[in-house]
Amino acid sequence: MSSINQSMIEGFRLKGISDVPDLQVLIFLLVLLTYLISLIGNLTIVLLVCLDLHLHTPMYFFLANLSVIDILSSTTTLNMIFVIFSTHNHTVSTVTCMTQLYIFCTATGNESAILAAIGFDRYVAICRPLHYHTVMSRRLCGLLASVIWVSGFIEMVPIIVLISRFTCYISKEIDHYFCDMLPIRDITCSDTSLLDLYILIYGNVILFMLLFLTIASYIFIITSILRISSSTGRRKAFYTCSSHIMVVSIFYSSLVLLRSNCICK
Repeated sequence: MSSINQSMIEGFRLKGISDVPDLQVLIFLLVLLTYLISLIGNLTIVLLVCLDLHLHTPMYFFLANLSVIDILSSTTTLNMIFVIFSTHNHTVSTVTCMTQLYIFCTATGNESAILAAIGFDRYVAICRPLHYHTVMSRRLCGLLASVIWVSGFIEMVPIIVLISRFTCYISKEIDHYFCDMLPIRDITCSDTSLLDLYILIYGNVILFMLLFLTIASYIFIITSILRISSSTGRRKAFYTCSSHIMVVSIFYSSLVLLRSNCICK
């Protein structure tokens, strides 16, 4: 297959979820329903945390940040499905593609960092309850959230710069329903060594380091819970952590499956 010079490409073509015409309406309705449920749920969480003074605690503060990230991620990744269904146009401009990629990668990195922050919050609440209000002060929570958001946006700039420097492609069709860096890397004939190195450092080292910190927090948490003599106290402590453990499991499982699927293709 002949290569395509970047100057000839004004945009890319997204393959989408399915090419079967009879499934398009069903897929659109399922995606729309899922998106609306996610959007309404996350907006409700953000509004409740902002309006209810009883929820002005570190855990709910980070939960609100997590909801904002979920809104950004779902809106960024699913919007092209709605556009494709409405216009029957699979083409996305290069600027739009890079913007979508940038926001999605930032949201993914920020979500893993926020989950680690929530794990730390639960560690202090259960393992250091007498020092909780001193350690998890508003200043520290605000500082953590600010560092996570700012660093997240900065860390993704090299990915966009490296991809924008690709000078040729073997195809302009992205085998995905949104612009992601691995599917874009697969269709370029430019040197991807720097991008691969950055993916290795950020995508593996940093994300798994955050996962390690989250797991380490829960090792200490579980150890402390098992030392509680009261069965009621143990159940209450486990209850406060169960939802976060579930979210962490789903997030990292989905991330691994998504990356594995892209690599296998």
